[in-house]
Order: sequence, then C-alpha cells, then structure tokens
Amino acid sequence: MQTNTPPRSMRSRIRLTRRGRIALIAAGAVVAGTAVAVPLLTRDGEEDARPTSLVVPEGRRAAQIYEAVDKALALPPGTTGKSLAKARLKLPADAEGNPEGYLFPATYPLDDSTTPEKLLTAMVDTANREFNGAPVAAGAERNAMNVYQAVTIASIVQAEAATEADMGKVARVIFNRLERGMPLQMDSTLNYALNRSTLHTTEDDTKVDSPYNSYQRMGLPPTPIANPGKAAMRAAIGPTPGDWLYFVTVKPGDTRFTADYREHQRNVAEFNENHRVTGSASPRTAPATP
Repeated sequence: MQTNTPPRSMRSRIRLTRRGRIALIAAGAVVAGTAVAVPLLTRDGEEDARPTSLVVPEGRRAAQIYEAVDKALALPPGTTGKSLAKARLKLPADAEGNPEGYLFPATYPLDDSTTPEKLLTAMVDTANREFNGAPVAAGAERNAMNVYQAVTIASIVQAEAATEADMGKVARVIFNRLERGMPLQMDSTLNYALNRSTLHTTEDDTKVDSPYNSYQRMGLPPTPIANPGKAAMRAAIGPTPGDWLYFVTVKPGDTRFTADYREHQRNVAEFNENHRVTGSASPRTAPATP
C-alpha cells in the first residue's frame, strides 16, 4: 500500500548508511571460526612473505575481494577480476554471471597452487552450501521470495545494521517498506552505485541515475551490494516481527526503530543534539521519508 510522503520541508536530510569499510587483509595464519579482519602476519618477520590464508570478513564487496586476492597472491592489480570467465562459477541464473553476494565470508587457505579461479570457486561453492540448504530455501519461500532476493536483502542488512542484534529489525524495515510500496532509501545501495563507503550523503547523491539508487528506484537493487554472512542471512529469512519503517542510531548502542514518522524526527533531533555536543559522525538512520 502506498503511503503519503510529508512535505519536503519536513524531510530529514540524514540518510541511512553503514560506517566506512576497511580493506580486506590477507592473513598469515588460519583464523578459526567466524572470519574477521586481522593484521597481515608474515613468516619469520619477513614483510614480503606470502600469506597462508585469506580472511574475507562479512560485508565486503566483490571488488574489494578481488583486490585482496590480487595482493594475497602477489598478482598484478585487476588479475582476479579478469579471471571470472575462466572460473566458470556456479551462480544462480538471476546473478547473470555477477558473483556479488556469493563470495562467502570465511577463511580460505593459500598455497603455491592457489589461483584466483580456485579461490573464487571455493567462495561461491561455500555460499551455495550455505544458501541452498533447506533452512534458507524454506525461509525465502516463506517470505515470498527466491534465494537470490534473500541474499540481496541480507547484503543490505549486513551494510546497515549497527550490531548483529539489530539485523532482524533492519530486515523488517526492508520488508515493511517493500510491502507498502515505499522506496527503500538506503544509503548502502547508493554508496554501492557511487563505488564508495561514506557516512555522508547529499541531496545530489540521491539523484544519481543508477539501478542501485533506492531513493529513486522501487524494490530491491538488481544484485546484492556486498557479501553477507550467516547472521545477516538469518535476519533476511526470519526478520524480527514489528511494524517499523524508520530507525536511527541516536548514540553508540542506542538504535531506535519506529513506525511513526514524527517519532523518528524526534529521534533524529536527539541525534543532532548529541552530534552538536560531541562532534560525532552522521547517524545510522533509516529512510528519511515515508
């Protein structure tokens, strides 16, 4: 159901975004459990030693992963990106050959026989095992979507949620806005269109002509915008029950979700006051307009 949009004078200019991403790092030792970014470790203190594993943290974009693989394997920049055709990755038809969303976050071993094709294949094969199992497939069907759409939602959740605890609520905001025929207005999709990661979005940014501009385009973006992890995927197929349409991180650890636009405006005003006092960065806030 379409909802009315308040007058432009009432609209907040504060946009939803995720804090800036750091570059992927090749790890010199295998990291157990959930992959996290770790410092570059070397053998015997040699800075140019070849790493023995590559850690892919949650939420990195394909382009970032290609760059990390090139560095880890000491290849010329752009080599991994050019290897996609040779890799013959087993991607869903909806992906149309684009592995964004299917380069699964994990720790991947490296040795002298490792090639970009082998690494990309391992990442996609891992994603297929995670995404094509009964829980994800059933969860996607339960929410009237296919697995690729679920991965796309998970990628936005990964980019937007301040904490893992917030992921289910962020997913619910996405579902609620889609069900009401409202644009998502997510800065994470806009940042993807502009090939950047930033906390600051201008009015001009929201006018960019891109299928990833969720301020001007309805529905989901055409592909995932990053590579989500397990927690974001769980949130995408099992969003927390609620009627929320907006959210804002008023201060660290205090993200407020609401269905009421005026309440959201009050929350934004409280953030602005905190910002004035502390000089902190822009908030993580849900779409500024209904």
